[in-house]
Amino acid sequence: MPHADASNFSPTLSKSEAYEQLISSLTALLIDQRNWVANTANTASLLWHLYHSFPSTSPSSAVNWAGFYVLDPTDPAGQLILGPFMGKVACQTIRIGRGVCGAAAQGTGRTVLVKDVEAFPGHIACDGDSRSEIVVPIRTGGKVVGVIDIDCAELEGFDEEDQKSLEAIADLLGKSSDW
Repeated sequence: MPHADASNFSPTLSKSEAYEQLISSLTALLIDQRNWVANTANTASLLWHLYHSFPSTSPSSAVNWAGFYVLDPTDPAGQLILGPFMGKVACQTIRIGRGVCGAAAQGTGRTVLVKDVEAFPGHIACDGDSRSEIVVPIRTGGKVVGVIDIDCAELEGFDEEDQKSLEAIADLLGKSSDW
């Protein structure tokens, strides 16, 4: 049975150790659950608590939104729809190819790491406080089914370590959930 302690991250952990703990906790949560809503909801919570456990000197500690957009079943070729998240109210739909999320979901999908959202052409400002963003596609059967979207109120809030770990989380969710 999942336990709330899974979302406790020691502030003494390095970023890589914290991500390892998150992936271990998520793996345990996914063992008997294939529902994508339940799995992305718990993942959003784990990510939120992970980022907020970092020391205030870490740009990632300023994450202000962590969640998911998934292919809209009423328009799977055209838009993403808001999924589980932690943070302020967000855009409900995003067209494929538009903004950072839409760019990551386009085609077979690729991670988009934006160090300064003001420099990203077509950035969608759901929250004007966001300064950097990373969006990672979730795939199943080679097809994008959704994205992990993380926003940060600091410039350069994410790095290659975040990208590598979030891609591992996306891969785990893609294989472990029924989309």
